[in-house]
Amino acid sequence: MASTPLDRLRALCLALPETTERASHGEPSWFVRDKKQFVMLSDHHHDDRFGFWCAALPGVQESLVEADPHHYFRPPYVGGRGWVGVYLDVAVDWDDIADLVEDAYRAVAPKRLVAALDQQE
Repeated sequence: MASTPLDRLRALCLALPETTERASHGEPSWFVRDKKQFVMLSDHHHDDRFGFWCAALPGVQESLVEADPHHYFRPPYVGGRGWVGVYLDVAVDWDDIADLVEDAYRAVAPKRLVAALDQQE
């Protein structure tokens, strides 16, 4: 696996079907079919922390933040839409990060792409 947290996050995102990367608001971000954003890096952009924000299904943000505020937070701007923030400047479980990234993808991807992902597994 890649060496830096950004490299690892990038590899997880780009492994998903029809995912592209481009800067959004000055940060590396990942999109499904270059349209729907599902993950965005947050490199000290809004505070002094390093992490990422990702789409999440209803209720996920609240449960993660309540259970483990050391690792998860409600990000500005997109937090009201249920996105969850994940700190990468603490020890993280990359299997958990992979699950969050895949869930974020599933939250925004068209059904055909989700079905293609299911066939890969």
